[in-house]
Amino acid sequence: MQTNKSLNISNGLIQIKDLSKYYSNGRIRAVDELRLTIHQGETFGLLGPNGAGKTTTLRLLNGLIKPTNGTASINGFDILKDAQQVKSICGLLAESPGVHAKLSAFEFLELMGALYGLRKNELKTRINELLTFFDLSDRKNDLIEGFSTGMRQKVLLASAIIHNPEVIFLDEPTAGLDPRAARTVKELVKSMSERGKTILISSHRLPVVEELCDRIGIIHKGQLIAVGTITDIKEQTQTKTLEEAFIAITGGNPSSSSLPWRA
Repeated sequence: MQTNKSLNISNGLIQIKDLSKYYSNGRIRAVDELRLTIHQGETFGLLGPNGAGKTTTLRLLNGLIKPTNGTASINGFDILKDAQQVKSICGLLAESPGVHAKLSAFEFLELMGALYGLRKNELKTRINELLTFFDLSDRKNDLIEGFSTGMRQKVLLASAIIHNPEVIFLDEPTAGLDPRAARTVKELVKSMSERGKTILISSHRLPVVEELCDRIGIIHKGQLIAVGTITDIKEQTQTKTLEEAFIAITGGNPSSSSLPWRA
């Protein structure tokens, strides 16, 4: 994304230091010594193939799982020592979140807002504003179990930002959305970015990352192997498109040989 907004590069709002998550006695390195600084007001894209470590990174930063080694801080709060403070200033849209399907959309958002300590009158106003924004007002009293995948995604995104967090983590934010709803989500991300929110988007959808992010990091097999603007990444790989750069960096060139059964 080409942007003229001024980033506070003196403030590394998110500081990740040698963050690692290993399984099976270290044989599986989901995240391996990740080092990264994300600036205040920046929209940063974490890009990588399926299974690269993107979702694990977001879960680590939000305290959903504990690291094997290393740590990170968010606005000065350590993710291990200050877990509650981290959760209070962050919003998370998880890739596979749990949702109380037997609640209505309004009830679910009311529950989430209460967990963040929002006052009742303020919460009601904010819920109605979010439901209107996501075009769900006429379904606010319907049970979530009857919602489509896209509608659930919109409710979950609303729950991630209901407390107006300073830092927002979005794991595949447009997954399951039709083009109109995806556009609404992307416009929301741009609006939040313009208001100075710090946003980390995890995705393997190149167009989404390319449209929204100030900088990107490419993660592969748990390791961060490239960081910079999209222009930087293309120049480093001497490629013309982000897709070509991504394939060059991750070594994902398909075999030129035909499938045996098509020979």
